[in-house]
Amino acid sequence: MSHSYKVASHSRATPGAVFSLLVRGGTWPSWSPLDAAGLEGGGDPDEPQKVGDTRVFRTGRSVSLEPIVELVADRRFVYENLNGPFRFYRGVVELAEAPQGGTDITWSATFAPKVPLTGRLLRRYLTGFMQRMADGLAEYAGRSDSAP
Repeated sequence: MSHSYKVASHSRATPGAVFSLLVRGGTWPSWSPLDAAGLEGGGDPDEPQKVGDTRVFRTGRSVSLEPIVELVADRRFVYENLNGPFRFYRGVVELAEAPQGGTDITWSATFAPKVPLTGRLLRRYLTGFMQRMADGLAEYAGRSDSAP
């Protein structure tokens, strides 16, 4: 059985500035609850990543392997999670120029848990965690000196 969540936030930054942070995994610990970021196979996580690159994120003792599967410049960032408590996980970050200026950020995912009957618990946890991610991204991107 699959589950999903969706959270939203607003940034004063342009879609290009927000997207620039998303494609640079090395920035993620600066604006999110993640502790560390790297790239599978090495490389500089502060440089823009591309489709096919797999990021390695650490939060506490948890390690996530997340390949980028789709990029649409300044509009869409799609990734998967290859490990953790999921049989599958696909996350999507959509960016839209807001009528009042800045960027509306929508972060969503569809997933299936490995352990039966844990979907609701994971959805509740992920909704809160990802809201912190979206809000952190929005705030950090909105600071004039934060975008690479």
